[in-house]
Amino acid sequence: MGPHRIACLAFDGMPPFELATVAEAFAVPRPELDVEWWYRFELCAEVPGPHRIVGGFDIVVHHGLDRLRYADTVVVPAVADVRRPVSPAVVHALREAHGRGARVVSICSGAFALAAAGLLDGKEATTHWRHARLLRERHPQVKVNASVLYVDDGSVVTGAGTAAGIDVCLHLIRSDHGADVATRVARRMVVASHREGGQAQFAEHPVDEAPSDDPISSAMRYALDNLHRRLTVDELAGVAHLSVRQFERRFADAVGSPPGRWLIRQRVRAGAGLLEAGDQPIDKVADRVGLTGAGFRHHFRDVIGVSPSAYRRQFRH
Repeated sequence: MGPHRIACLAFDGMPPFELATVAEAFAVPRPELDVEWWYRFELCAEVPGPHRIVGGFDIVVHHGLDRLRYADTVVVPAVADVRRPVSPAVVHALREAHGRGARVVSICSGAFALAAAGLLDGKEATTHWRHARLLRERHPQVKVNASVLYVDDGSVVTGAGTAAGIDVCLHLIRSDHGADVATRVARRMVVASHREGGQAQFAEHPVDEAPSDDPISSAMRYALDNLHRRLTVDELAGVAHLSVRQFERRFADAVGSPPGRWLIRQRVRAGAGLLEAGDQPIDKVADRVGLTGAGFRHHFRDVIGVSPSAYRRQFRH
């Protein structure tokens, strides 16, 4: 069986880490694995030639987009600018490659190229958490999940930001060759073969700003000032001088989620800050944000993706 052809897209101003990750995973020969086939890596660009990379150095790309016609897997490590349209030539090449059966993969902002090509329509996908809102706004037909490290939809795989490219590449190797081979490659790369949790643990957690709608804004400010208390929706509705039904409807319209769910998220975010800043017992942190110890652990894992203790080990100042 011949090698599995990997075509990786390059462009001016691309970040080096994502490109290096794909090259390390698929371009390095690994005869010690003794597998039936391995990968043949080719770097491609819309315009072959020298391309400037972040950090002030150049790479020379020898192949054009025609190589996507023959690739078994196409990888888009990023796009040049998430605020600008993706090149029509790149969009066409991605559609054509996927249409003939190639596996198409994105890392970080590369999801914007796949979305522009319509390859994510109706599918769950991920990108860097900083770009998730923009991806939702620009492509509402995509089910953006900003909490995970990668999403595998079979012929389309999307990965989160930067180091999640390692997780994506190892996942592809695991899918192609099995867990044992992926674990051996991970050891060679000196990384974990599988990481705990998703990217929600790495996202910044600012407190949501209250909307301009006065009754709802007042209730939100009241809630944020009293997170240590066992607040109820009835109490918040009273602060807003609305019936519970009116309050829940207007709150959901203004904020995009029910008041109870929003309140849980604020408690968890406040608790995350306390975990980062100090060494109080987790039950004490839970009490300070108005939750029981068991409730805090449950909701923290649900919102952030890891346990409070794992989060503290990772992010304590």
